[in-house]
Amino acid sequence: MSTLAVVGNPKPRSRTRAAAESVLERLTGAPPDRVVDVIDLGAGLLGWGDPAVEDAVRALREAEVAVVASPTYKGTYTGLLKLFLDQVGTGDLAGVVAVPLMLGGGPAHALAPDLLLKPVLTELGATTPTRGLYLIDRSWDDPAVLDPWVATAGPQVAATRGVGRPVSPADAG
Repeated sequence: MSTLAVVGNPKPRSRTRAAAESVLERLTGAPPDRVVDVIDLGAGLLGWGDPAVEDAVRALREAEVAVVASPTYKGTYTGLLKLFLDQVGTGDLAGVVAVPLMLGGGPAHALAPDLLLKPVLTELGATTPTRGLYLIDRSWDDPAVLDPWVATAGPQVAATRGVGRPVSPADAG
């Protein structure tokens, strides 16, 4: 299985990145195979054909499970993440199970992952089987916050990937 964390925070190696890595590990039982910290792609995001950007987009298209994460900026995900996602063609994420994750300063934007980020991932072709995850940036790593979400989302992601699914008689024959 290939897993990827995509992080659209303008600050490198941010809490958003740490949260994305943690969520992916909690969902799959292993750390991400790769992390794309979008800020590291720099000015290559402003045009087309940059090799580093193309490599990062290819990694996203080939991932089985991807956590796509952003801090909340002005009620939505960052323009940096938007620049990256604009490099992905409509439908290109078919076969990718994507989880929208956003961090914010308070509960006012708790619906942002589902209302703003999830539709973009779906438009790009990803399967988004879980409720989006919104974490308060001061307590993103609190197990009391994350555990109930993982208890629900983990089986949803596993079922979408075909892991842990009972074998039907048709499959057994």
